[in-house]
Amino acid sequence: MNMGRFFAAAVLAVVLGGATLAQAEPTDITVRVLSKDAKFIGTSMGGMRVTLSDAETGEVLAQGLTEGGTGNTKLLMHDSGGRRAPMADDSAAKFAATLDLDTPRLIEATAYGPLGHPASAHSASATQWVVPGRDLTGGDGWVLELPGFVVELQSPQTPITASSSDKSIALKAKVTMMCGCPITPGGLWDADGYEVTGLLYKDGKKVDSAALSYAGETSLFAGDMATPKPGRYELVVYAYDPANGNTGVAKTALVVGE
Repeated sequence: MNMGRFFAAAVLAVVLGGATLAQAEPTDITVRVLSKDAKFIGTSMGGMRVTLSDAETGEVLAQGLTEGGTGNTKLLMHDSGGRRAPMADDSAAKFAATLDLDTPRLIEATAYGPLGHPASAHSASATQWVVPGRDLTGGDGWVLELPGFVVELQSPQTPITASSSDKSIALKAKVTMMCGCPITPGGLWDADGYEVTGLLYKDGKKVDSAALSYAGETSLFAGDMATPKPGRYELVVYAYDPANGNTGVAKTALVVGE
C-alpha cells in the first residue's frame, strides 16, 4: 500500500471510530397543557395525550398522558403575574419523558384531549430545539395552551327528537373550562362573562337561535328554543368569552316529527 492510500485509510478509521464513540445523552422533557384562561389539564379530565416527535423527520420519540391535578389556583389565577412568574408546582399535571439524544433536534410536542371528553377534544402543538443533556424541565417546563370550553348537552338527550306539537325545546348544557374548572356567577370563571347560545341549522343555513343563561347550578346553562317545522336539523350550542375569544362547541342532530 502506498503512503497516500495508507494515510487516507487511517483518516477514515479515525473518523469512523469517532462516530462509534459518540453516545446519546439522556435528556429530560416535561410537558404541561394549560387550559386557556384557566388551569392545567390532568387526570380528572382523562389527561392529554402528548406526543414528542422530530419535527424534521416525523420520528415519534415519546408518547404518554399528562397526569396529576389542575395546579395551584393562587399561582395561576392572579393579575400580578410577571414575565417570569411560575405557574406550576408539584400538583400541576404533566407528561415527563427522557429522550436519548446524540445531536440537537427540533422537537415537536403535540397534545390532544381532554381524553375524558372526546366531543370537546382537540390539539395544540409547538416546536422547540432541544440539545443533548440540556433538560427542558425548569420552571413550568414546556407549556402548551389549549383553547376552548368543554360543552356537553344535558337536556334533552342526544340525538334529539321532538314533536311539532311542542311549543318549545328545553336546552341545558354543562360548560366548564378545558381543565374541568367550574363556572359560577362571580366566581374565578364568571358565568356572567360568558355567552352561551344555541343555534339551529337546516341544510347548512341558520334558522333560529336561543340564548342560554346560568341555571342556578355550577356550570349549568339553560334556555328554550321554539320548536321548528317538521324535519331534520343540526343543533349547535357554543360558549364564548368576549374578553379573549375563547370558544367551545357541541353539536347534535335534531329531528322534529309531525
